[in-house]
Amino acid sequence: MKRFLKILLIISGSLLLVILISYLIFNESLPSGQSGAEADALAQKMMTAINHQYWDSTGAVTWTSRSGFEHLWDRDRHFARVKWEDIEVLLNINRRDGIARQNGEVAPPEAAEAMIEKAWKMWVNDSFWLNPISKSFDPGTTREIIPSEGPHDQLLITFSSGGATPGDAYLWIIDDTGLPVAWKMWVAILPIGGLEITWENWVTLPTGVKISSMHRLGSLEITVSDIRGASSLAELVPGEDIFRELGGN
Repeated sequence: MKRFLKILLIISGSLLLVILISYLIFNESLPSGQSGAEADALAQKMMTAINHQYWDSTGAVTWTSRSGFEHLWDRDRHFARVKWEDIEVLLNINRRDGIARQNGEVAPPEAAEAMIEKAWKMWVNDSFWLNPISKSFDPGTTREIIPSEGPHDQLLITFSSGGATPGDAYLWIIDDTGLPVAWKMWVAILPIGGLEITWENWVTLPTGVKISSMHRLGSLEITVSDIRGASSLAELVPGEDIFRELGGN
């Protein structure tokens, strides 16, 4: 038993050392730049590059996130369906409530509450990753131009409110056309600031908006699959209204 505890302490110490070394090597401080008209113009250029105007006319979208959650988002009525494993949640996004089922059966109240909360958090995270660019001028955001020695412009966008972790900041690295090629993140859930993740494999939905379907963090590939969009839920998913049980908004 003592030998086992000794081995466990050695392993734990080694992991802590790896984390500390990684922090010292990769951690970057949050940069500070210049806000104002130039920063706003660069944000507008980025939104134009992804055809943001067509995002506004995309009334419904469906996709599977990198973590395997299946989403169907009725943007017109602010409803969402989130599915994972044997669980399905119909979610009223604005009210943060809904209906949860497991194996097709309505879940008991306590279990349903936990499922609905998880579905809401996953929807917040995954819908943000689907198209954060269109949120560049949301209430509570600030935009700053960051000086760059490289070939691409850099735009820092900070979200001081909204979502599950307000205060998160993202440094967009943007090509000459305005299309993002990567971002660096300073977010509450990560202990290391400035991790860089690519934005690539852009696909154009039938409505005209562009969505990135692939991200890379080093050798790790993070995919967004089965992305489809339409002007309305009825066009995207014909037939009976999936959200009929949620009633009005």
